[in-house]
Amino acid sequence: MVTPPDIPENETKRLKNLESYNILDTLPETDYDNITAIAAEICGTPIALISLLDNKRQWFKSHHGVDITETPKEQSFCAHAINNTDGVFIVPDTREDFRFHDNPLVTGDSNAIFYAGAQLTSKNGLPLGTLCVMDHKPNVLNEGQIKSLSALSNQVMNLLELRKNKFLLEKTLTDLEEKNHELERFAYIAAHDLKSPLINISSLAEIFITDYKLDIDAEGLKLLELIMSSADSLRDLVDGLLSYSRSDGLLKEGKATIDLQELTTEIAQLFNSDHHVKMVLKSSLETVRVNKTAIHHILMNLVSNAIKYSDKEDVLIEINAQESNTHYKFYIKDNGPGIDLSDQTKIFKLFTKVANQDKFGQVGHGIGLATVKKIVEKLGGKISVTSELGQGATFNFSIKK
Repeated sequence: MVTPPDIPENETKRLKNLESYNILDTLPETDYDNITAIAAEICGTPIALISLLDNKRQWFKSHHGVDITETPKEQSFCAHAINNTDGVFIVPDTREDFRFHDNPLVTGDSNAIFYAGAQLTSKNGLPLGTLCVMDHKPNVLNEGQIKSLSALSNQVMNLLELRKNKFLLEKTLTDLEEKNHELERFAYIAAHDLKSPLINISSLAEIFITDYKLDIDAEGLKLLELIMSSADSLRDLVDGLLSYSRSDGLLKEGKATIDLQELTTEIAQLFNSDHHVKMVLKSSLETVRVNKTAIHHILMNLVSNAIKYSDKEDVLIEINAQESNTHYKFYIKDNGPGIDLSDQTKIFKLFTKVANQDKFGQVGHGIGLATVKKIVEKLGGKISVTSELGQGATFNFSIKK
């Protein structure tokens, strides 16, 4: 009759710990198979196993020298080994040990006569299984072989810990992505739902002024205009939030070949109806192959900022495009007042403002450049600004080809 192994006092906790590694019933892996091959070679045995013990069986993550992948737990030598506290558990001749002499692994075709197992112990001190070697005849291990087997068992645990950490990291990243998606979705819905009542407030105030202007004193008109201005400012903030939350959607569009001169002319025409803007393209490239909607959004935002914060009546903007083996590199240079060195990194942060208002008296919300930075980085590039006060500003950004 087989002598069953003792159940560890902390068995429930041990099994839960084993489960946390997500290793049971996984496919063979070369890193583990290499360790069992080395263990067999060092110990001079035909068999080496990485054995993990769940509640009913021992399962082999690697099985060098045998074809089986698992055995019942009650027949397992390793189930005895995990209870051992004196280093490597060694049975020189299982036929002479009362615990194993009638074990089917000893009496049957497996002919497991010699066994030596080094515990696989996790960081919290709980055994998961063993790295073991077996022979079909009585055997002994010298001190060097025992130390090597222990060292290899530590390497198995290192692999298991790396696997566990990788799994936890991937799970954390997945959770963060889901939460970010939910947050952006919430921001989009909230901003979208706020937009309609803000338009109504602004429109109703404008109608009220038009219809009752003669019946309202100057102070009343000023208050109504303040309501309109505040509603418009909040609506701009909502539009910025919508743009920021939708920026990932811009990236879904495929790449297209874009004529740079046509793009420059198109953007200049959008602004020249209201402003004195001269845009000049200086580039040896005639075309680029990029996400059209994304590059259009980036350039529109940078040109719009150059106009809004310019201290000149005539705004001059220079656009340049170059290419490397991996990226397109652009710069947008203006003739504005420049940006103080201490503010040049702040301007790309969400909701950060470095100017009280633009030249039209409007207050920014610190969303536009943050959106541009987000799009550029999603396209595999970087963005920065170089500037001196009174000398304009140059925005440099790249896009992966």
